[in-house]
Amino acid sequence: MFTILAAVDPGTIALVVLLIMLLLAVIIALSSIRIVRQTKALVIERLGRYYTTWGTGIHWLVPFIDRVSKIVTLKEVVNDYTPQPVITKDNVTMQIDTVVYYQITDAKAFTYGVENPDRALETLSATTLRNIIGALDLDEALTSRELINGKMRIILDEATDPWGIKVIRVELKNIIPPKDIREAMEKQMRAEREKRQVILIAEGERQSQILKAEGYKESQILEAQAQKESMILRATGEAEAILRVQEATARGIEMIKKAGADQAVLTMKAYDALVEVSKGQATKLIIPSELQGLAGLVTSAKELFGDDKKSSK
Repeated sequence: MFTILAAVDPGTIALVVLLIMLLLAVIIALSSIRIVRQTKALVIERLGRYYTTWGTGIHWLVPFIDRVSKIVTLKEVVNDYTPQPVITKDNVTMQIDTVVYYQITDAKAFTYGVENPDRALETLSATTLRNIIGALDLDEALTSRELINGKMRIILDEATDPWGIKVIRVELKNIIPPKDIREAMEKQMRAEREKRQVILIAEGERQSQILKAEGYKESQILEAQAQKESMILRATGEAEAILRVQEATARGIEMIKKAGADQAVLTMKAYDALVEVSKGQATKLIIPSELQGLAGLVTSAKELFGDDKKSSK
């Protein structure tokens, strides 16, 4: 073997070694090129110490000196945590699971601020939720989701700021009370619905009675108005009839006066009127004193006519 190497030209050996070293240098140089994609950030350490943070673009890593410590995503991250047991102010234990939306704003702080940031954020969310729910009773906890979400977001955002995390929002996904509490709530809801049903029925009946009363009232008013108008029209007609009769009587008297009728004619007219009155249903008749002389006149006339008939015989 040594004989073969000795037979090879030393210049050729040097050339081969140079080519190998050049090839290794090219491979190392190519492997040191880093392309950082959108929404990503690379934390770079130099000789074990933080050096810089690379953003989007092409970067070159110094071989054997620099290294990528952590690749951080800058997208919004959603963590859905498992239900946590919490105790309310009135000593009711229930399960609540939360959803936390956050975004990494500082890759260096996220890398070096806390060990296992996701786990730290989950633990912080659980303790914060227990503290907030512990100050509320059951009814407030069930009806104050927006208040709880807002308080948790503020507290978590302040606590995670040194970790390079921005908490965008927090949502209570589910609130699960104990079984007996759920049954009591269902009974309460059922009773409330039945109460609303009874109230609606009573309100409908009340409105119906009111409408009927108003309709009856309006009908009575219209009927009274109709009767009033009828009586007014009837009275007006009777008044006009009486006026016409009086006018006719007045014209008749005036015509009699113009004709020059004497007392005998007027007395006979009064007698005719008395005869008409006697034909009525009345049992008593009041005869004016002026007509008493008329009776004697009639009697005399009757005797006169009787005597004439006897003499003629």
